[in-house]
Amino acid sequence: MMNEKEKVIRVKNMYKKFGDFTANDDLSFEVSKGEIFGFLGANGAGKTTAMKILCGLSLPTAGEIKVAGFDVYTQRDLVKRNIGYMSQKFSLYEDLTVFENIRFYGGIYGLSKADILSKADELLDKLNLQHARDKRISGLPLGWKQKLAFSVAIFHNPEIVFLDEPTGGVDPVTRRQFWDLIYDAARAGITVFVTTHYMDEAEYCDRVSIMVDGKIEALDTPEMLKKQFNVSDMDQVFLSLARHATNIE
Repeated sequence: MMNEKEKVIRVKNMYKKFGDFTANDDLSFEVSKGEIFGFLGANGAGKTTAMKILCGLSLPTAGEIKVAGFDVYTQRDLVKRNIGYMSQKFSLYEDLTVFENIRFYGGIYGLSKADILSKADELLDKLNLQHARDKRISGLPLGWKQKLAFSVAIFHNPEIVFLDEPTGGVDPVTRRQFWDLIYDAARAGITVFVTTHYMDEAEYCDRVSIMVDGKIEALDTPEMLKKQFNVSDMDQVFLSLARHATNIE
């Protein structure tokens, strides 16, 4: 069981409505420090709407929500300062070099010039990208771009990093290398909140929630979910729930 101090995301009875349409319907869940939490659902299930609320980019219609200890209604700026975010679309500046991107985002996150320089060298060494330090992002392979984007998203050592389908379009080997970076972040105490369409990646998560038509219909460890649905893999768990969905794009 998680104690109060370990809960870095706390959601209770969250609703988000757009007119007569309910995108998030009474969501309640908690995520602990250092946990890799998979947030799954078919397109139209409401997961992107929920993620925007948790990132402080949108206000809920109702509910109690705290992220990194801050209230999403009244402390959205503090929420944003204590999280990292990587979108499914590549989020670095293509016309800047690798180091220029690191320096730019380090400045946004409020790091000093000295910290940026030392942390940039550590990061480039870790990713084996020292040789690409002065290369423009546009000239890098997609796999390198994705790993760099993730590393920049946690450059300021946030409490939580939100990853929106971070491995879309990359090859299986690069996807596995990317997940090694996720494991490293989790071991360092960063909570990883990830959406993905790859069900094999759901197996890598500590716990997984699956949304259908705005509601969380399943939430547990991958092993327990497979036992609950009496199936051999997460793809079958997902399909058994998603086939009943009505809000599918």
